[in-house]
Amino acid sequence: MTRTLILMRHAKSSWDDYTLTDHDRPLNKRGQRSAKALGAWLASKPWQPDQALVSTATRTRETFAGLGLSLDAELTRSLYHADAAEMQLVLETAIGETVLMIGHNPGISLFAQDMVATAPKHPRFADFPTGATVVIEFDIQSWGAVDTHTGRVLDFVIPRELLA
Repeated sequence: MTRTLILMRHAKSSWDDYTLTDHDRPLNKRGQRSAKALGAWLASKPWQPDQALVSTATRTRETFAGLGLSLDAELTRSLYHADAAEMQLVLETAIGETVLMIGHNPGISLFAQDMVATAPKHPRFADFPTGATVVIEFDIQSWGAVDTHTGRVLDFVIPRELLA
């Protein structure tokens, strides 16, 4: 049996209102367009999430909403600026077969690098820019059995490629 993980960094956020806390920053217009483009990209793929684990930050919630998926997000405070180890702990509690996780750098970038056996040959994988999305497949029965450096990359995309 396999499990599929879709790791996504939130889309581009706004710095226009300096009175907002980091947690409360929304997406900017480019980020909103990117989220919609990522949603269209996901809709065209064979893997569709049946569970979504999303940081409680405004920009991650807005990214998820922009995807237009037909499932509810499970808002997870521990994903807000989580490091790779914390992200793995959250993933190990997942119950879906295909899990979408939306978080923040640098944690999500490091987590993606930790989870794959071989990184994709893409120049932006290492820095995981806003909206970067990697799809990783694991040969496991449950997320509790997930281990680092065992996932196969099925796809990787950045919004700039979708909006070009």
